[in-house]
Amino acid sequence: MAKLQMGLVGGGEGAFIGAVHRMAAELDGRVALTCGAFSSNPAKSRRAGVALYGIDAQRSYGTYGEMMAAEAGRPDDDRMDFVVIATPNHTHHPIARAALDAGFHVMSDKPATFDLAEAKELAALADEKDLVFGLTHNYTGYPMVKEARHLVRSGAFGDVRRVVVEYIQGWLAEREEATGNKQAEWRTDPARSGAAGCMGDIGTHGENLAEYVTGLKIESLCADLTTFVPGRRLEDDGNVLLRFAGGAKGVLFASQIAVGEENGLKLRVYGETGGLEWSQMEPNSLIVRWPDRPYEVRRTGGPGVGEAATGATRLPAGHPEGFLEAFAVLYRNFADTLDAKRAGKKPTEENLDFPTIADGVRGMAFIETVVASAEAGATWLDFRT
Repeated sequence: MAKLQMGLVGGGEGAFIGAVHRMAAELDGRVALTCGAFSSNPAKSRRAGVALYGIDAQRSYGTYGEMMAAEAGRPDDDRMDFVVIATPNHTHHPIARAALDAGFHVMSDKPATFDLAEAKELAALADEKDLVFGLTHNYTGYPMVKEARHLVRSGAFGDVRRVVVEYIQGWLAEREEATGNKQAEWRTDPARSGAAGCMGDIGTHGENLAEYVTGLKIESLCADLTTFVPGRRLEDDGNVLLRFAGGAKGVLFASQIAVGEENGLKLRVYGETGGLEWSQMEPNSLIVRWPDRPYEVRRTGGPGVGEAATGATRLPAGHPEGFLEAFAVLYRNFADTLDAKRAGKKPTEENLDFPTIADGVRGMAFIETVVASAEAGATWLDFRT
């Protein structure tokens, strides 16, 4: 089949994640960026499409509304197939809504929306229109995360008893939002970021990773949030106790004021007869622990790993695969799903292995429940979507 045509909203001058989306989407040769609206400033948007991405000036639009209308009017075989949303949180809902209303599939940054009500509305609309809505919880794309998921869900460790997930960074240890740092400005602004700071930005990755690997759903939680940096309007550190369906207990902690830390996402799962540990800083290794023998280190591309991990691996063992490759796995599976639908076929389970708007609804419910628990003095609350 011809390459899928991707339209990008966001990713203009000074942006970070838009270019990452473009590289990840195009890595496997399945997708091509052909159009976009790259800035809230129409002149900057049109300029960025040509200068940054080299696309046709006629398809470098001033606004996302202009893009939706123009692309919907193009011939079916030469128009945008899906929209990528790489903008601040408060804009996700109107852009996604416009894309779905125009009949386009969506791949969006996380968290899905500004609040839970918006996420639920988008989930219902995507279902009504039979459109695919992906979400870039990209850490689920790592081969060793898929190996971890296979081990836990196959029952290799018996019933899960304990889950520990942490995501710690240090880039906001000082008040970066007051220095002109564009990323810090919007991520610490409640009008653009939403109800949570670090829990919305990185805590949701921890929540999603824990549920993805274990297959267990959070049933209730108790949260303590702190804003350590004076003058900051959203929390920059937090700790959450978790209770999962089936009886497992857990801890999730996230911080953006852990001085010297880079991108410390780590997951540990302990069952009745074994456990595992995975770290995003060393993503090619999965530590597997047993009660009666030395621990194992399973490696990306190495012997003995399962089909899901093998299917997400591109290079021979010993060749590091990282952030972009994991990100690209989501786009590959998303593209496979769109191609299957385009051919009138039912997507396979492997095709559908990427986060969706349903995960986005749970992420927004996590944020709202965490904030409510903290505001109530670290009270246990039910997790409801």
